Amino acid sequence: MYQDQNVPLGRRDSLTANRTLANQNLPAPFFTLDKLKAAFAVQGLNTLDLVTLSGGHTFGRARCSTFINRLYNFNNTGNPGPTLNTTYLELLRARCPQNATENNLTSLDLTTPDQFDNRYYSNLQQLNGLLQSDQELFSTPGADTIPIVNSFISNQNTFFANFRVSMIKMGNIGVLTGDEGEIRSQCNFVNY
Repeated sequence: MYQDQNVPLGRRDSLTANRTLANQNLPAPFFTLDKLKAAFAVQGLNTLDLVTLSGGHTFGRARCSTFINRLYNFNNTGNPGPTLNTTYLELLRARCPQNATENNLTSLDLTTPDQFDNRYYSNLQQLNGLLQSDQELFSTPGADTIPIVNSFISNQNTFFANFRVSMIKMGNIGVLTGDEGEIRSQCNFVNY
């Protein structure tokens, strides 16, 4: 399922940023599994990469606006999403009332929000995936992603090893070469 590789350092980054262009290549938090697979395939990433890289949501935060539709009006039904644990739903509604502002945040990982581990996957098994796109990995009936999620739940080291491989693959997408861009000294600032 994985290869032992060192993660390379020193990727060249652009000297400018384009939010619109960047968002065109990012899967939306409400994507179905089919849309997720298609978005990853365009980048040369497969289903294993999709499930593995989604595990990056083991830490971080999301704005209420990225998942509020699951809480109150899933697919314009006027009801919450059917793949959301009811206890978790109430917790999320308390954090993100219908009038929530853009600044309301909640952890992507309910159980260990500040630790890089495999608990993200067990959250999916308990219907505690925050984003619809996360929960799709486990809740799409008959999906080939379910056995991958289960394997990562049962063996954290398998997840870690696959994450390393998939991160390398993702890091090799659209690499700038020659005198294009720069290797930044600090990732969030252009070198001067």
